[in-house]
Amino acid sequence: MRYVFVMEISTQLADRLMRLVVSADYRPSKPKQIASQLKLDLEGYRELRRVIKQLVLEGRLVYGSNHLVLSTGSVGGPTDRLRGTFRRARGSGFSSGGGFGFVRPNNGDAGSSDDDVQEDLFVPPGRTGGALDGDLVEVTVRPSHKGGSEAAVVEILQRARRQFTGTFKLIDGKPVVFLDGTPYDQPVEVGDVRGLPLEKDDKVFVEMVDFPDDDGKGGEAVILERLGSNSNPAIDTMLIMRQYALPEEFPEKVLAGAREQADAFNDDEVPADRKDLTDMLTITIDPFDARDFDDAISLQLEEGGRWRLWVHIADVSTFVPLGGAIDEEARNRATSVYLPDRVVPMIPEIISNHLASLQPDKMRLVKTVEIEMQDDLTISHTEVHNAAIHSDKRLNYQQVDQYLADPEKYRKDWGDPVCDLLTNMHTLAMKMRKARFKGGALSMDMPDIKLELDKSGKVKGAREVEHTESHQLIEEFMLAGNQAVATWLDDLGLNFLSRLHPSPERRKLRQLSQFVKDLGIDVGKIESRFEIQAVLDKVAGTPLENAVNFSVLKSMNKAVYAPQKDGHYALDMEHYCHFTSPIRRYPDLTVHRLVQKLLEGKKTPDDPFPVLVNLGFHCSDMERNAAQAERELIELKLLHFLKRRVGKPMEAIVSRVYPDGLHARCVGLPVDGFVPVTTLPKDKYRYERSGQMLIGFKDGNRFRLGDQLSVTIAKVDLQERQLYLTVDKNHSSHKGIPAAKKKPKPTGKYSDKKQRERREKKKRKKRKGT
Repeated sequence: MRYVFVMEISTQLADRLMRLVVSADYRPSKPKQIASQLKLDLEGYRELRRVIKQLVLEGRLVYGSNHLVLSTGSVGGPTDRLRGTFRRARGSGFSSGGGFGFVRPNNGDAGSSDDDVQEDLFVPPGRTGGALDGDLVEVTVRPSHKGGSEAAVVEILQRARRQFTGTFKLIDGKPVVFLDGTPYDQPVEVGDVRGLPLEKDDKVFVEMVDFPDDDGKGGEAVILERLGSNSNPAIDTMLIMRQYALPEEFPEKVLAGAREQADAFNDDEVPADRKDLTDMLTITIDPFDARDFDDAISLQLEEGGRWRLWVHIADVSTFVPLGGAIDEEARNRATSVYLPDRVVPMIPEIISNHLASLQPDKMRLVKTVEIEMQDDLTISHTEVHNAAIHSDKRLNYQQVDQYLADPEKYRKDWGDPVCDLLTNMHTLAMKMRKARFKGGALSMDMPDIKLELDKSGKVKGAREVEHTESHQLIEEFMLAGNQAVATWLDDLGLNFLSRLHPSPERRKLRQLSQFVKDLGIDVGKIESRFEIQAVLDKVAGTPLENAVNFSVLKSMNKAVYAPQKDGHYALDMEHYCHFTSPIRRYPDLTVHRLVQKLLEGKKTPDDPFPVLVNLGFHCSDMERNAAQAERELIELKLLHFLKRRVGKPMEAIVSRVYPDGLHARCVGLPVDGFVPVTTLPKDKYRYERSGQMLIGFKDGNRFRLGDQLSVTIAKVDLQERQLYLTVDKNHSSHKGIPAAKKKPKPTGKYSDKKQRERREKKKRKKRKGT
């Protein structure tokens, strides 16, 4: 009877669940959120999870990304077709041609309502149909045998790109091009090269006539331009810009619109509708080579230990009218791209480097976040103003670090007011930072790489940018401004682009726990931010730091822009958005516009939820594209630099260990090189996951994560963009780690003596038979 009773409850719960997920008001949710909507207790929540799994197996529900639950109707039915935007997965585990990807269903397709929020659909290897990032595709969707759903590309409706960079070669006398940034192993034919002065390994710019199939075979292109020799570092930037489709110039109508804004702006007087803060002491702190200055700080220490912080952000929205030519271009670009030798700005320099740049000794328009807090950091009041400021001093991070090391040295030149302001800013920021980490925030940023270039664009050096207290000071105030604005907008129940960072999946945390355990770091089970931070603290300043930080980042989900209210996991903030960089990030600009509508008293200031979902997808994609372009150009320039140093010795630290070799991070030059296991001292090596090491049979042939090595640059492969190293000496001691043990000689019936006796017996039988 008990079995029948449980099934009856499950049927009732299934009916309630299905009515919810097919309703027009339903937005994809996790099981725990659904349980809350259905007002279920803990036992009901457990039953709900079982019901969801059963309905997924029956094909009535599907899992979206991050365990969101959707009805099959929201994706066009389990075997119906839908349109969507394809993107390929990048990184380890991706095999060219047969790799996997994801499709983001487009709103407005048949079977979807305007309120649907449709999640990415997994496309397994062999089902991508040759689609590339951004292509509009038609797919079939069906439940996966693993639970959830998967799609298969049946037709590529529209290519996102037809132009690519590549490397020119002659194979059997035929001209071909190996495309950059695609999963294709095989080259594409280029036919008539039109008498271009091409040589082997030249970099070229091509337009595709016929794309290869899913196996990477076939394909035809036309060469549009010879970019230059593959060995010439001067073409690196052009190559990456073309590869990642980064725009070079602004259209003339956009520049004309920016000039109109400059002509109309009067910086001699504060507009009547602005809060006049020009008499308030204000400073900016930025990198020494910064080109745009979009944030400034004022701070007052009032009676009773009360702090009043003013975060001033350039009011870019004033100069970028919604829907105009400048706005349309900014929306398409979505972000500025910071390459080693140039900036690809989101907004024309007339605005970003002039009108909206908080230059010293000039009146500038800002949106100011005023935050009042007690000495214990309890926030008692926040308010956002349309204001005008007058920056009193421009400082860079290095100057502020030098001041903090010896304050009295600068009082004569900078004056007491500026020095007192800096001292108070440092005191408050460090208190805020300490409280943030005590509350559970994570500090896991990988260091930025700064290249030193000569006039021709060649690398003459590189270093990791240290995240010093001057950086931390500004970071804390920007986080406070972002959090204050997001909290205000969330309290009003408005739709806007939040900066989301979903919590990590349990599976990834288990993998991280095992990895850390293998290294001998005892922190127990990793389940929360506190355990993760404990791991980071244990390896800080050790040879293991880089590898562990990388592993922690791999276990995290990526931060994205979206209107959902899921909070920011790493920052441990329930309310968070990007507000403080509207010059270089389009999501910040959209938040500024929403704030402006609120200050003007508009009744319906926010955008529809589905509109913001699609905008969030676009901005997240463009941010990822920009980050990849920046990383790849740095890597390419470093490889050109190292190509001139083949055969030179270096010091390195083992940063990754794999069965086929190890990666080593060079000391003094922030670049990783690969050491194939075949180049290690002659031995037979065994990969030990526990301990993250390669162990040979000979004593001393052991290589472990964190080992300090002397290496030689063996080879630089610009085509594969890979540095190869050979090990000269391992300086790390591995006492207590035994060499790999040889297999014991067989005993019993398989011993050598028994084997000889059996062979002799067989020979005697054979002789008798003849």
